Amino acid sequence: MIEFYNAIWKTTGRHQMVNILLSLSIAALAAFPLNYQKNIVNGLTEKDIDPGQLLALGAAMCGVILLSLALKWVLGYLASVLGEDMTRKLRKRICVLSRESPEDSERIAYGTKATMVSAEAEQVGKFTGSALSEPLVQAGTLVVVVGYIAANQPSLGLIAIGMIVPQIFIVLIVQTRVNALVSDRVHTLRNATNMLVDADRSAAEITPGFDQIYVTRSRIFVWKLSSKFVLSAINGIGTVGVLVVGGWQVLEGNTDVGTVVAATVGLTRLQGPTRQLIAFYRQVSATAVKFDLLREAGVDMHDAVA
Repeated sequence: MIEFYNAIWKTTGRHQMVNILLSLSIAALAAFPLNYQKNIVNGLTEKDIDPGQLLALGAAMCGVILLSLALKWVLGYLASVLGEDMTRKLRKRICVLSRESPEDSERIAYGTKATMVSAEAEQVGKFTGSALSEPLVQAGTLVVVVGYIAANQPSLGLIAIGMIVPQIFIVLIVQTRVNALVSDRVHTLRNATNMLVDADRSAAEITPGFDQIYVTRSRIFVWKLSSKFVLSAINGIGTVGVLVVGGWQVLEGNTDVGTVVAATVGLTRLQGPTRQLIAFYRQVSATAVKFDLLREAGVDMHDAVA
């Protein structure tokens, strides 16, 4: 995976810098809506806010949300275009290898080349666009929101951290197994595609490969859905914990209702970035497998850019 990211940085580093700056800006804005929400709730609860202040806080909160959405739109567009550009270059490289390198053309079967152009190049190229920006946005949002919750009420911050850490270990364990299954599925698909374009191969020889792909995919589903169940359970228990502990703190006079509400909403906001980071890790793991397979076939990202 380190080599994969090294190749991404060497081929698209200049473009990635803009995406990184946008990602950090989006993450920095994550806690502002929570703070405005806390001030509005506390003002209404204690009845020490006038209509003018309420409108001002609402307008400021709306402005921050719209600014964040606008930055996300720009980042999404730039990342998507960058990924599509890399996909185009990889496909051109595959075409050049098949037409101008006879030794490679003979070594790599036609079916494998078709799979590389149609699926593997697209997945690797598409991932390149968001390889750095996506984890920065989501991880940065986690850090900012958890920091905000902990600064207002340390005990609630500990609960938030206690929700995130177990999920990281679960995903690392599960994804290791899923990666092996993804690699098996790609090799099986390539072999079946090669036989499919071979007129001398019968259907009886080809179809067992499709059955094996079905079995492999089914096992991947079991691992992914089981981990999703456990992660959702952790999130649910964490939300209940914040309500109970936060409510206890309110009854004891150690915090205010606005902080508990903001912390509860903050946990909901944490679930999104956590889920996205988990999905991203799964994606980068699977894409790194495809990257290695392309390299084995002689397709290098550096050559594609050149």
